[in-house]
Amino acid sequence: MTHVRPRRAVLSIASLSAACLLLTGCGALPGSGHDHQRRTVTVWLMRNSASGGFVDRFTKDFEAHHPDLRLSVRVQDWTGIGAKVTKVLAGHGGADAPDVIEVGNTQVPQYVDGGRLLDLSLESARDLGMDDWLPGLATPGRESSHQYGIPWYAANRVVIYNKDLFAEAGIKTPPRTRQAWLEATRRLDTKTTQGIYLAGQDWYTLAGFVWDEGGELAHDNGGVWTGALDSRAALRGMAFYQQLQSLGDGPKDADEEHPSQADRFARGDVAQIIAVPGAAQRILHANPALKGKIGYFPVPGKRAGRAGAVFTGGSDLIIPADTDDRRGAVAVVEALAGKKWDTELARTMNYVPNKSDLATAVAGEPGVAAMAVGAAHGRATPASPLWANVEAGDNPIKTYMTRVLTGADPAAAAKRASRVITDRLDESVD
Repeated sequence: MTHVRPRRAVLSIASLSAACLLLTGCGALPGSGHDHQRRTVTVWLMRNSASGGFVDRFTKDFEAHHPDLRLSVRVQDWTGIGAKVTKVLAGHGGADAPDVIEVGNTQVPQYVDGGRLLDLSLESARDLGMDDWLPGLATPGRESSHQYGIPWYAANRVVIYNKDLFAEAGIKTPPRTRQAWLEATRRLDTKTTQGIYLAGQDWYTLAGFVWDEGGELAHDNGGVWTGALDSRAALRGMAFYQQLQSLGDGPKDADEEHPSQADRFARGDVAQIIAVPGAAQRILHANPALKGKIGYFPVPGKRAGRAGAVFTGGSDLIIPADTDDRRGAVAVVEALAGKKWDTELARTMNYVPNKSDLATAVAGEPGVAAMAVGAAHGRATPASPLWANVEAGDNPIKTYMTRVLTGADPAAAAKRASRVITDRLDESVD
């Protein structure tokens, strides 16, 4: 039997008016017709995930098609969101607890434990076309063949390049294979130009190379996770990273934000960086003279017909198991993640839609189009509920990368990092 939280008692017109001030989108206040019969579905969306205009359009359309429902969309900050969601899922959300929550795709596994999320497997198969979802969004939301997180939008890294520097080097078309990429980058790497600025601890980029080689960051053996950076495949991915990183002057002991690779590219003497297309806005802000000189291409794969694997970030939609309006919550998720509004969000925010066959929606934007090609082969971090322990603090993958790039034996460094990953994913340790 589903537990029902006692919430949403009858509110006064004044209290509803005050509540609307907190919302990005809010329907008309009750007081006429049959508004008092509407049930309110509360939705938490993350700041900057969707524009106010998008939320207003969606709210108006949704309420028009669901006259018995009213949307209350509340914007949340990413900082501290994990603790807030955990509190809600534990049943301590109070009267304003959400019925639908946007979460990062890799966060879903940490919320699944304890039966705290609504199982949306039936809706996924029957109504949402789950077979066509981007794997990097869908996989983290799935546990034991049950779907809890519904893919919403994706974003991933591409190669951002300086068109002028490519032309000066005689490179007319972007490379489509890893080997061609290395050859082009060697030509671009001169006394005055860096072939690529690749920080030594850009572990999300390394993950893509590891996956391309058939390796993993960690293996799941019946719920027991072990680090896997020491596999032959994973070591091949690190070897390619080492080759590429040597064709520029990126720091070996820092990540891509320390210093900002976008700011470094903006100086005009870096031919390439690996980043989300949105980094171009920061580049142009720092150096407006580069307007019209920035290009994009998918991270190359081992073969020309298939782009390289990339880490896929983005968001999924989840529903707390104890929502008191399952039907309304499911209706919101189906609408937001459906073809109409998912493609509308992608066009509005320059995201990749949740299905590869919807990529034409963003074909007119070069950076997003390149991103969509890579997203078709995207992956997510290991679906352990404890994966955040690996990324927190002294990330052993970053430490491993710096050791290899500064001369340590790759196999020995990989074994050491894998042991740390295994320890941090051990659920038996409090």
